[in-house]
Amino acid sequence: MLDYEMHKTHEAELLRQAERERLAGQARRAGRRFGRRDGGNGPEGRVSSPKHRFVRAA
Repeated sequence: MLDYEMHKTHEAELLRQAERERLAGQARRAGRRFGRRDGGNGPEGRVSSPKHRFVRAA
């Protein structure tokens, strides 16, 4: 019985470790996505593009 309890305890610890690693990977990927946005304005991105900022000369 002791072997079974040790096995279940070890299994539970491995599952907790896998969950922590999965969450850490999600956080890293989310951080990369946030950092790649144009202008760094968060998930919404840039409001206007620079090429439409000025009117054309007559």
